[in-house]
Amino acid sequence: MPTLAIVDGVSIRMYAADHPPPHFHAQYGEHSAVIGLNPMVVLVGSLPPNKLKRVLDWAAEHHISLVHAWSLASENQKPGKIDE
Repeated sequence: MPTLAIVDGVSIRMYAADHPPPHFHAQYGEHSAVIGLNPMVVLVGSLPPNKLKRVLDWAAEHHISLVHAWSLASENQKPGKIDE
């Protein structure tokens, strides 16, 4: 699973050909969450509150890039990096 970005120590990743709805995976130590893109909400799991806020703020700023990355990943292509 490619890492798209690291946001305040949280790894942001997407699986190739992953299941709908569009989402990304956020991993911070033993904490992990699956975060939907439309709407941008935690679907499964959890992160520490301060890390979750930072990730959601970052994701809102990079929403178009995340949707594009999802499109590539869903076609089994590498989504590439997204700048923090």
